[in-house]
Amino acid sequence: MSFTKQLAQRITALHAHYTAEWHNNPKAKLPDNDFDRLVAEQHQQNFDLWHEEDNAREPNAEDATIARVKRNIDTLNQRRNDMITHIDEWLAANELADFQDDTLPWNSETLGSIIDRLSISSLKVFHMAEQAERTDANKDHVAKCSHKLEALRVQQTDLAQALQIFVEDIVAGRKQNKLYRQFKMYNDPNLNPKIYGAR
Repeated sequence: MSFTKQLAQRITALHAHYTAEWHNNPKAKLPDNDFDRLVAEQHQQNFDLWHEEDNAREPNAEDATIARVKRNIDTLNQRRNDMITHIDEWLAANELADFQDDTLPWNSETLGSIIDRLSISSLKVFHMAEQAERTDANKDHVAKCSHKLEALRVQQTDLAQALQIFVEDIVAGRKQNKLYRQFKMYNDPNLNPKIYGAR
C-alpha cells in the first residue's frame, strides 16, 4: 500500500523534474528505483519525440532532413509505446501482483497509458509556461498562453487524480488491472504492406 500511496503525485513530480532537467542536462542520471526508472525512460521517449516533432515543422528544412526526422519520430513513438507496455507489465508482476481479479470491472486504459498521458501533459505545461514567460512576445500572446497554461494545469491535476483513484481501486478490489498491449503495426516488417511488399 505504501507504493500506491500518492503514486500520481510521485509520478508528476518525476515528470516535472526531468522535463526541466533534460533541457539543461540531456544526460541527467535516471533514478535507481526500478519503477521510477521505467517511468523516466518512458518520459524520455516523449521528451525526445516532442522536440523531433518541432524539427519536423522547421519551415526551411530540406526534404532529406524531414525524411530523417520522420523516421526518428516513428522509432521514438514505437519505443514510447513499448515502454507503456513495460510499465504495465512491471506493475502486474510486482507491486500489483497480489491484486489480480479478472472478475472485476476494468478501465478503458491501463495505468501505463495514463502515465504516458501525464508525461505528455508535463511537456505541455513546461512549454506553455515558457511561452507565457516570453519577454520578446506581445502582451496578447503572453495573456493567451497564460490562460492556456491554467487550463493545462487543471487537466494535469485531473488526470493525476484519475490515476490515483484507479490504482487505489485496484488495491481495494474495485477494479482489475487489465493489460492492453500496444500492437503497433507500421514498424513491423511482417505487418506493414509497404515494407513486406517491397521485399
